[in-house]
Amino acid sequence: MSDHITIRKAAGKWVVRAGGAVIGESDQALELAEGSYAPVIYFPRGDIGMAFLEKTAKTTTCPHKGEATHYTVTSTAEELTNAAWSYETPKDNVAQIKDHIAFYTDRVTVEQL
Repeated sequence: MSDHITIRKAAGKWVVRAGGAVIGESDQALELAEGSYAPVIYFPRGDIGMAFLEKTAKTTTCPHKGEATHYTVTSTAEELTNAAWSYETPKDNVAQIKDHIAFYTDRVTVEQL
């Protein structure tokens, strides 16, 4: 893995909420730190209520991680377009984030319990 990115198991239990509803909770989340950006919590797909997420046509590319697929998150209160992303086939140096989902914290709440 490059010096630019570090991935480790996130300490404790983490929860993600959309519109006040819990859509995921995990004690197996990963914390990805990249350069000077704030760390990002990646939740295992198995710990997310995937019924709340719908894949969109949006993709983005990171030179360090690969191509990200984006998801709209729907709760009973609102629809949050492209509020989550996942690297379906991440680059080898970040293979640990495969089958994980991250969320934009300006649209949903991600917090440690």
